Amino acid sequence: MHIVHLALQGCLRGSDIEYGITADTGGHIRYLLELVEASEQDPAIERITLVTRAFASEFSRVDYTCPVEVISPKINLVRLPTTCANYLPKEDLWQELPSFIAAFEEWLASLPKPPDVLHAHYADAGEVAAEIGARHAIPFVFTAHSLGRCKLKCLATGQPSLDTQTQQTLQRRIAFEERAIRDATLIIASSRDEAEVQYADYLHYDTGRIRVIPPGSHLDDFTGASSTPAIEAMMQPFLTDPSKPVLLAIARPVTRKNLAALVSAYGQSKALQQRANLVIVAGVREHIDALEPELADNLHEILTLIDDYNLYGHVAYPKHHSPEDIPALYAWARERCGIFINPALNEPFGLTLLEASAAGLPLIATDSGGPSDIIEQCNNGVLINPRHNDEIIRQALDLLQNSERWQRMADNGQEAVKCYDWQRHTQCYHDLLARLIQPTLGPAQPKALLICDIDNTLTGSPDGIRAFIQWYETQPTLGFGVATGRSFHSALSILEQAGIPAPLVIISSVGSEIYYRNPNGVTYQQDAEWSARIDRRWQQEALEQALRDMPELTPQGSLEQRRHKLSYFSDGDPTLIARIQAHLKKRGLAGTVIQSHSRYVDILPVEASKGQAVEHVRKRLHIDSQSLYVAGDSGNDLDMLRSVPCSIAVANHCDGLLDGPEVAHVYTARAHHALGVIEGVQHFQRRQKMGGSA
Repeated sequence: MHIVHLALQGCLRGSDIEYGITADTGGHIRYLLELVEASEQDPAIERITLVTRAFASEFSRVDYTCPVEVISPKINLVRLPTTCANYLPKEDLWQELPSFIAAFEEWLASLPKPPDVLHAHYADAGEVAAEIGARHAIPFVFTAHSLGRCKLKCLATGQPSLDTQTQQTLQRRIAFEERAIRDATLIIASSRDEAEVQYADYLHYDTGRIRVIPPGSHLDDFTGASSTPAIEAMMQPFLTDPSKPVLLAIARPVTRKNLAALVSAYGQSKALQQRANLVIVAGVREHIDALEPELADNLHEILTLIDDYNLYGHVAYPKHHSPEDIPALYAWARERCGIFINPALNEPFGLTLLEASAAGLPLIATDSGGPSDIIEQCNNGVLINPRHNDEIIRQALDLLQNSERWQRMADNGQEAVKCYDWQRHTQCYHDLLARLIQPTLGPAQPKALLICDIDNTLTGSPDGIRAFIQWYETQPTLGFGVATGRSFHSALSILEQAGIPAPLVIISSVGSEIYYRNPNGVTYQQDAEWSARIDRRWQQEALEQALRDMPELTPQGSLEQRRHKLSYFSDGDPTLIARIQAHLKKRGLAGTVIQSHSRYVDILPVEASKGQAVEHVRKRLHIDSQSLYVAGDSGNDLDMLRSVPCSIAVANHCDGLLDGPEVAHVYTARAHHALGVIEGVQHFQRRQKMGGSA
């Protein structure tokens, strides 16, 4: 397989990247280089080519005009000339796209055969890939890294108006993104927030063509890191008491990183200044005014705030550091029981969060973007609204004052090393590409269908999962689907992590969304008929408003709120469902109320539930009612279990699942988790062979 990566932004080279030298030379370049380094380890990958733009640099001695840079025996970096010979920031690259496309086509023509797939990084490369893909019928994958509509929202919040040039620049970028989203064969996102919230703002948003594959990271240098004399010397000119705990931030000084807000929060809290120092590592610089305007403006703002709040002796902002200093910086902060803080307005993923976690630092991070996934996965920090300085202050003080909590989060951060691995990333990535390049024929119409809940039904036992995978391979006429409270992307992610085959159908968000696997075996198509059906009588805003009057309900995070689902935490009161229903009825509202695992409450449209969604799928796939098997373990599976004749409750079920007479027909497995699913299906298969006798 020959993969061509298109990346036009920043200063790209094979090694010794000059991170922070321009506003566009940041984490996406590291992501790209580590991705291709991991990719080349796979024998199925024959060749990888990075294609970027050639330019003359006034701010670096590095030659960025070299036509071909050999990175390794499998990897080449190709630089193509365009009309303008000088470096351009991303905002001005659009003028060069016609000449870049012409140069790219000329380079393509020189190849013995076309590449198997194009992978475009950022909006401008997405525009190039869409055009080349259309002209030459080459499939292309799109990774946005960050999105224009998200940036527009961030900049517009709190500002009366944006200047005309900024608006035009962002609208042009958004137009490129719209085309890339429309035409890409597959879109790769780094987090659920990106896949389910950020992309959802686009006209051509298609959930089923987006796959979440968290980036890997080389974290070995951080897990065993220790402080060095160089770090002590770096801090010495700034800090009166360098032995105090430290709040550490490492980011380019671009507006989106919101570093000025962190300085403001620190300056507003005398208690925080007494407890900890603040260290901001914001790239490498000589003279501030020699930097790009955005970088210079943000650094001037940071220095002005330090002066206004008189933070001298409490804040360090070194001008220089080497790549080798970064692990030692984390270790220096850890040795002082510090905290790593990412206050960005939006963080598409957050590689520095993984580095800090591996080094043993708890996290305080923005609730917008990838940090939500990292902290949920590792339970090693807290999320904050980056626009609320009081949240930054409160969470920082709490962690600094609670040594037991600090230690627990520091220890949990080691999970990052296991969860965010490049080998796991590339295995999934290459599998998707292989299936896109050579699509397999769609599965034969199944004669029977198994639909399982995921958490604690299918998952919960690694041995059970392995047995399920092996058993399912022996069931050629049995279709496999899931019905889960998770979102579509969350469901796919947990299944992929467990190695469970891609389901034929995914009923997600407690039955409020249905997706069918496309013939290519990679992408999914949402059931628009089902969405339209349950939308009738659904008054989402009115329901949300009415439920604010119930203090026993606490809304779950924004990622758990869906177009046809409102999700809450509760105190587990068994009378809660009846009280919610009465509360809604009194206000002339209707909805399906589901409580599970005691503390979770979901409000759905009247016609939406796992049971009704399963019946809709059964009819669409023409499955006989006696050939449909469902399995679950908790309260949000109840509707599905009581409505399907061949229902299975795994042995580890909860929520008094089998207490009512309406579930008397349910087969109660002796085995737990996936082994119980297998046991239940085999029970019904034997009964059917015997002509229906028990």
